[in-house]
Amino acid sequence: MNLTRKVLASVAALTTSFATVQVITEVPSEAAVSCSGTITYRQAVPVGNPVLELVIYYNSTNGGTNSACANHLGAAYGKPARTSVRIERCTQTSGKGGPCTHTAQSSTDNDIYSYYAGPRGVTGTANNCVAAYAEMDWNGTTLYSWSGTQGC
Repeated sequence: MNLTRKVLASVAALTTSFATVQVITEVPSEAAVSCSGTITYRQAVPVGNPVLELVIYYNSTNGGTNSACANHLGAAYGKPARTSVRIERCTQTSGKGGPCTHTAQSSTDNDIYSYYAGPRGVTGTANNCVAAYAEMDWNGTTLYSWSGTQGC
């Protein structure tokens, strides 16, 4: 009887461990993205001597994948500055430059970088607009770039 209880306890422990492993491995990860592909949007700020550039890329994997990167330019290139970027998949399927009602949003990459922040990406964008946002703290000012809806 005691041996049966030990066997059942061991089976229960193994089942619990296996279920825990299953739950952990089934959590979806963020799509693999890069700062490459077809450029669908590019904006440098400020207009005069730009130090920040927001770029949106597209490729056809995963039902359409868009990624965004915030690049350091000019005087900021190679200089550490807080830089951030994120991208959203919008409900909109047409229009350009307008507001985005998002159905999916990447995490925000926000840290001290010398060359670029990102990439951050969203999938399932083949028939939807996307919008991206970038920021950089430079010379006591926070510069930002908002794309509005793009790629639709």
